[in-house]
Amino acid sequence: VALVESGGGLVQAGGSLRLSCAASGFTLDSKIGWFRQAPGKQREGVQCISSDGNIHFADSVKGRFTISRDNAKNTLYLQMNSLKPEDTAVYYCATSQTCTVVRGRILDRYDSWGQGTQVTVSS
Repeated sequence: VALVESGGGLVQAGGSLRLSCAASGFTLDSKIGWFRQAPGKQREGVQCISSDGNIHFADSVKGRFTISRDNAKNTLYLQMNSLKPEDTAVYYCATSQTCTVVRGRILDRYDSWGQGTQVTVSS
């Protein structure tokens, strides 16, 4: 299993970025998603897709982030709009044992993830 994220960068508040995650060694039809980790903070699930295609998201990104996957390219995406300084973090795509939201937060059951891509939002 290999996951390679790309697309991060520096953007002003209110801007947009699109992250990509190329997968190899397995197909993206399993449970998969994005989580992020800011310095000194616990990692936070952002969005995930279940095996049957259901999408779940954390309350913190509701209405702003959109996860999608291209099965033909075996690639996962995260479109991030209306970015805020608090979105600054390293973003990882990851396989997961579940895609479930509890009290507005995605359960952390990640199996494997890539090296991450840095997203920095300036105010």
